[in-house]
Amino acid sequence: MIQIFTTGGTIDKVYFDANSAFEIGDTLLPELLTESNIHDGYAINGLLRKDSLEMTDADREAVREAVAAADATQILITHGTDTMAETARALSTITDKTIVLLGAMQPARMRRSDAIFNVGFAWAAVQLLPAGVYIAMNGEVFEAGAVRKNLKAQKFERA
Repeated sequence: MIQIFTTGGTIDKVYFDANSAFEIGDTLLPELLTESNIHDGYAINGLLRKDSLEMTDADREAVREAVAAADATQILITHGTDTMAETARALSTITDKTIVLLGAMQPARMRRSDAIFNVGFAWAAVQLLPAGVYIAMNGEVFEAGAVRKNLKAQKFERA
C-alpha cells in the first residue's frame, strides 16, 4: 500500500480571475490517479492546503511526523514546487522509507498541466527507488539535499 499525503501547492490551485488570484482547492489527486489508470493500492491523507511559500518549519515538522508515523514504507507527497526541496531536506532523517515528493508547474485544473505526468512518474519512482527521500518532477529524480528549483527555467536541477 502506498501512502499519499497532500499538502497543497500549485497542483491543487484554483484560479479565479485574470489577475491570477488563486486559492488551494480540493485535491484533484484521485482524478489524476484514475486518469493514470491507477485505481487501488493507495490511501490518501490531506495534511495541508497551502502554497509552499506559506509553509512554516512547524508545517514541515507536521509532514515529517505524519510520514514517520505511517505504516507504509512507500510514501508520495504532493507539494508546492517553491519549497519542495526544503521539505525534502526536512524528511531526510527518515531513512527506512521511500519518500517521493511531486508537484506541478501548472495547476492540474489547467489544460496544459504537467500534473498527470508527474503523478504517474512519481508513482513508478516510489516503487522502484531504494529507501530515501526524492523529488520526482518532469521525468527526473533528484535526491533530497542535492536539488534546487531554477525559477527562471521553471524546472528542477541538481544543486
